[in-house]
Amino acid sequence: MSSPAERYAAARRRTAHPTLSDFTAELGFSLDPFQVEACEALDEGSGVLVCAPTGAGKTVVGEFAVHKALSEGRKAFYTTPIKALSNQKYADLVERYGPDTVGLLTGDNAVNGGAPVVVMTTEVLRNMLYADSPAIDGLGYVVMDEVHYLADRFRGAVWEEVIIHLPQWVTLVSLSATVSNAEEFGDWLVTVRGDTKVVVSEVRPVPLWQHMLVGNRVFDLFALRPSAHAGEQGEGPRELSTRERGSSVVDPELVRYVREHERRIDSWHGGNGGSRRESWHKPRYRPPARPDVISRLDAAGLLPAITFVFSRNGCDAAVHQCLLSGLRLTDEAERAEIAEIIDRRTGSLPEEDLHVLGFWEWREALLAGLAAHHAGLVPAFKETVEELFVRGLVKAVFATETLALGINMPARSVVLERLVKWNGEAHVDVTPGEYTQLTGRAGRRGIDVEGHAVVIWAPGMDPSVVAGLASTRTYPLRSSFRPSYNMAVNLVSSFGRARARELLASSFAQFQADRSVVGLARAAARHEQDAARFAAEMHSDRGDVGAYAQLRREIADREKELSRDSQAKRRMETADALAALRPGDVIRVPSGRRQGLAVVIDAGITDLADPRPLVVTEDKWAGRLGSVDFPTPVTAVARVRVPKNFNHRSPHARRDLASTLRNARVENDLGARRIKQRSGAADDPVLADLRQALRNHPVHQLPDREERVRVAEQWLRAVREADGLQRKMAERTGSLTRQFDATCDVLEELGYLVPEVAPLVPADTEVLGAADDVPVVTADGHRLARIWSEADLLVAECLRSGAWRGLTPAELAAAASTVVFEARRDNPALPAVPAGKVAAAIAEMRRIRARLHDVESDHDVRVTRDLDLGFAWAAYRWADGQSLDRVLAGAEQAGTELSGGDFVRWMRQLIDLLDQLAKVAEEPVAAIARAAVGRVRRGVVAVAAGG
Repeated sequence: MSSPAERYAAARRRTAHPTLSDFTAELGFSLDPFQVEACEALDEGSGVLVCAPTGAGKTVVGEFAVHKALSEGRKAFYTTPIKALSNQKYADLVERYGPDTVGLLTGDNAVNGGAPVVVMTTEVLRNMLYADSPAIDGLGYVVMDEVHYLADRFRGAVWEEVIIHLPQWVTLVSLSATVSNAEEFGDWLVTVRGDTKVVVSEVRPVPLWQHMLVGNRVFDLFALRPSAHAGEQGEGPRELSTRERGSSVVDPELVRYVREHERRIDSWHGGNGGSRRESWHKPRYRPPARPDVISRLDAAGLLPAITFVFSRNGCDAAVHQCLLSGLRLTDEAERAEIAEIIDRRTGSLPEEDLHVLGFWEWREALLAGLAAHHAGLVPAFKETVEELFVRGLVKAVFATETLALGINMPARSVVLERLVKWNGEAHVDVTPGEYTQLTGRAGRRGIDVEGHAVVIWAPGMDPSVVAGLASTRTYPLRSSFRPSYNMAVNLVSSFGRARARELLASSFAQFQADRSVVGLARAAARHEQDAARFAAEMHSDRGDVGAYAQLRREIADREKELSRDSQAKRRMETADALAALRPGDVIRVPSGRRQGLAVVIDAGITDLADPRPLVVTEDKWAGRLGSVDFPTPVTAVARVRVPKNFNHRSPHARRDLASTLRNARVENDLGARRIKQRSGAADDPVLADLRQALRNHPVHQLPDREERVRVAEQWLRAVREADGLQRKMAERTGSLTRQFDATCDVLEELGYLVPEVAPLVPADTEVLGAADDVPVVTADGHRLARIWSEADLLVAECLRSGAWRGLTPAELAAAASTVVFEARRDNPALPAVPAGKVAAAIAEMRRIRARLHDVESDHDVRVTRDLDLGFAWAAYRWADGQSLDRVLAGAEQAGTELSGGDFVRWMRQLIDLLDQLAKVAEEPVAAIARAAVGRVRRGVVAVAAGG
């Protein structure tokens, strides 16, 4: 029970903030301290930046801004980064204020756009600001939910554009995940928006237990009990202070058990001196089986749980393993409810597509309370999983890390199978920020007393490192802002070039760059001091040790260059060798999962792509191989007969052919072969001259040469680091305005911006507003201003040059897909594309892109992305009315494997571009684009796009 003093203070607050009192009276629950602080600042006329963990209730502050706008008779815009969140928030606000008061504007939907409260994606608001839309009149508040998205390298610039361009009378409410540089972001908001209150809360709404699963035992990660995470009795949970966090030690019992466990594994693998032969017969370490992990969580009352796997295939395999084990987490009543929701959510999917999408296997898993969640699922499947999980009907979800972003799917427990993930280029450790984001899903407010994070131990995993991840709060917000061509023409059109420069100089990116220069200067000075010290240490009267070390560096660089050239040459030779193969040829796959003999079923030769022969291997696998599978050119080592109507999808047919292949190995003595390749370095005259110069150098004869060279290499590194930091400082000072000027120079050269020339007037005539450099936007530039694409200038150039004239809707869809699609993995072979007009259009697009590349390189502008042909066949076939099964099979044959979810996602992006072309292109391309949208928006794509 509160004291009289506390009741008096509360009464004073209600008197001071009557609007807030009215708002909280309707909520039915008390606000947390950080929510009160933010709402009171908002009520006093200040903008706010609220940073708090997932599920802490940040959106209450945004909802108060909506309430305040309505009470003042002004408008409020509520922006979100993704359409799913916009739809969710729209439904919440409609329930509260009614459909007449609330509108929705996304790429797909426009509902009551003139309402006093409008929910929209951030891009919609950005476009309104550039178009000087009358909808901005009367706008009082803008809520930017998930504002930390400004770090997104593809879309982040949109958030900064909105923050900078919003009229000053608009109050900004920024809601963000917990970031470690909130004060820096707040300082920038003060410079561009005026008075802004920064409210940071690191208090989780539900305390979090950290665990490690080692073998079949679960340990607490920290010796500190979870009661330390909570405040005094009657208070909510509190976050550990820095001192408390440092004193929270790893559970010593866990450390001892891990040490013993690793010792046992070492002994299994012959670590105690046993022979290698003996170690083969001893058990290998195996991680806990996924069904066993889920069963343990179920027995401990820790479901529902999300297990992060970091691999789409791994997620699907986990669900399959649980089903095969007989694991079932639902009762009869729950299964009936799940079936009803599945039917409601997926009833509009075409019947003929269900098998291709794996519907029946997916449905079986859901009925058992199990599901995968990743980008490879079609939206209808993902949304069904999300609803069932939130309702508590699906108890175990295996997910990639994308689930941690933006989707409201809290769980009681979170399991991390590994602390290493593939980032598209390499396997990297999970960062503390990523760990916090992933485990932030654990603990459902109002349902769970506490949340649980479980890390599955593996050999080499140090509990103290995991503890460091769990206790570090480092998730810095880094701007990804850079001027695009579309942004440049819009800024120049709206403000002129001089004012546009000022706006860019006020961006968060430039704010961070200017602050970082101080640190860079200190680091450069340190490296320069190191270089001077190393120069003194390596000095010799008998020769220049630095020059000798530089010669060594040049030799190493030349050897790497020759190695790269040799690999490229081998790839070309391999492609030629693959093109010479014919059905029935027996070839040797030298390495990888398909190592061994294989027989060619189909040569896989296409017009524009490297050959991808279809083969059957000795272990009965059928699939296509490419240049990447053969480090050296392949030749036929024998021939076997392939039945005329051979069906590689038939297990029986593959088994028979594999048997024939094994017989051919014996008959032709086709054992393993190893071909030695002569190194390109052996015959290179440049490399020979460098090596001779190295041998003739006086330092080469010094008795202590290697010791001096080691110091010289440190000197070289220090000099290189210092020079690099000096270049960075020069680049970062005014870097964005320089990028903007270079971007405008490209646009001027290509005719999208033209410097305005002042008219000749008598010397005594007063000229107002005349300037030497006031570019104007041409008609082509105004069209570019309405193209929102990563390859915006390339699209504009294709329209201007007529590259897409004369195409049918299906052909235009195929050609346009090449500026939208981006393959998940690099494919060294060029994917196949439809022959005829599509191939000709793409060839013209590649010539246009090459010309752009030259102009951009001349002006030192980041070059436009290259075309990606991997989706052309899929787009063509789908727009041509073919079935999903045939489209996906054809894409694989052309060199691109697509899941149903990938296909739908890229089709939605293609629809967005075609929609833009329908609005900005001249006839007849505009009409063809409209027809293409109608052809593409069908079946599973239409369901995903909301009709």
